[in-house]
Amino acid sequence: MPSFKQRLASIDVFRALTMFLMIFVNDLWSLTNIPQWLEHTEAAEDGMGLADVVFPAFLFIVGLSIPFAIGNRWSKGASQTNILGHILVRSLALLVMGLFHVNLESYNSEAALLPKTIWEILLTISFFLIWLDYSPTLSKQKRYLLQGAGIALLAFLAIVYKGGETGNTVWLQKHWWGILGLIGWSYLLSSLVFLFTKGKLPLLIGALVFFTLFNIAAHAGWLHWLQPVRPYIWITGDGSSPALTMAGIVTAVLYSSLAEKGRYNSCFIILLVFGVVMLAGGFAVRPLGGISKIRATPSWVMICTGISILFFTALIWLVDRKHKQNWFAIIKPAGTSTLTAYLLPYIVYPLYVLIGISFPVFLLNGFVGLLKSLVFALLIILLTGLLEKWRIRLKI
Repeated sequence: MPSFKQRLASIDVFRALTMFLMIFVNDLWSLTNIPQWLEHTEAAEDGMGLADVVFPAFLFIVGLSIPFAIGNRWSKGASQTNILGHILVRSLALLVMGLFHVNLESYNSEAALLPKTIWEILLTISFFLIWLDYSPTLSKQKRYLLQGAGIALLAFLAIVYKGGETGNTVWLQKHWWGILGLIGWSYLLSSLVFLFTKGKLPLLIGALVFFTLFNIAAHAGWLHWLQPVRPYIWITGDGSSPALTMAGIVTAVLYSSLAEKGRYNSCFIILLVFGVVMLAGGFAVRPLGGISKIRATPSWVMICTGISILFFTALIWLVDRKHKQNWFAIIKPAGTSTLTAYLLPYIVYPLYVLIGISFPVFLLNGFVGLLKSLVFALLIILLTGLLEKWRIRLKI
């Protein structure tokens, strides 16, 4: 097994590009008259747009990072129990944030104590207080005080939350866990697989095959006999999310195993074949539910996996072999402070509403609107970089 001691610049660049695109596509809701291929396809449609590729790419990147994160802890002599504790704490943080975010969608400002904008801003501030990357020079007393304030604020926001329709409001519900929650479950399952298999490639491939087949079986109707336990025990996304993350783990292990031996040509060939096989497999199973992100169909999972593998292979050549990471320097903070970049719009958007900022119609339409969204994504990343210099970044 490779040592996984060296951090790959290509992974950071891939993460930064993906977060840039995620912020961009998440801003498309504000625009009109834009190409349909940029947006999500409807649940009943057979197809996908650019927005449908971004989230699976991020799950794939989570998988790419896991061997290096756990491998680094192994190299420092951390015990399995210690690493397991870190995995559980990190997963819990993502699940908590995901739970609150998914309930934000159904927040009822009329029935709740706080307007949605205030609740959203305070929610994001509580996340920062709890999971900020505090300076080691800060005393434990001050750190615990700030984290305690964040936990108390989060508890208060949970208490005053009201969602649903007026007259029939509901409290926080898990719904679909939200993006961060899905990442949390996928990270948990995939990290546990890597941890307990000790990174052995055949077992990791077996786990990828299992999650992929589970996803196929769920959509083929072969798992109806498990319906009674589904509300209590199930693999998130019918196995789709952990399949994407496991594909990232397998890719990272394949690459590291060959790169440490200097076999770069073999590495590129194997990864290219891997990517093409996943693409071909995705189109082969397309009759089983079509291509759909919302329904997390096997075709969508495999096609997005293939795209991610091929794109990452290109970045390995460009960034790790040709050392062109400086080409992406402007968006680097999105790769090093990714969660911060993701959460900042949850402060910016409600501030727009509170301050009363509204853009002219021409800035929200067509090509000019797309430029506006691209600039918005870039400004969020630049703000992330500025905050990073002040050590205001989340770390879980």
